Amino acid sequence: MAETKDEARVFSLTCPCCEATLWVDDETRAVLRSEKAKKKKGSLDDLLVKEHKRQSEFDRKFDATFELQKEKHDKADELFKKALEKAEKGEDEEPAA
Repeated sequence: MAETKDEARVFSLTCPCCEATLWVDDETRAVLRSEKAKKKKGSLDDLLVKEHKRQSEFDRKFDATFELQKEKHDKADELFKKALEKAEKGEDEEPAA
């Protein structure tokens, strides 16, 4: 009979965030036991959809990075050509002066 009184003083709660189960003593408000929520197993279709999304995100980031590097390279080439033209004009002007 003592066990039923002890069991009556204990109640269980489920955390709304992590879905863990807590057993709390009614009188002392102490957590007597806790149990993590069991992970839900996803279907293979869900896993494939998630993996395709992840792969497309990687592809998008790679393409964006590639374009950025290409723009930097093009800008550097343009600046180099301008500097080269300026240097050539400067060399032509120095001997003439």
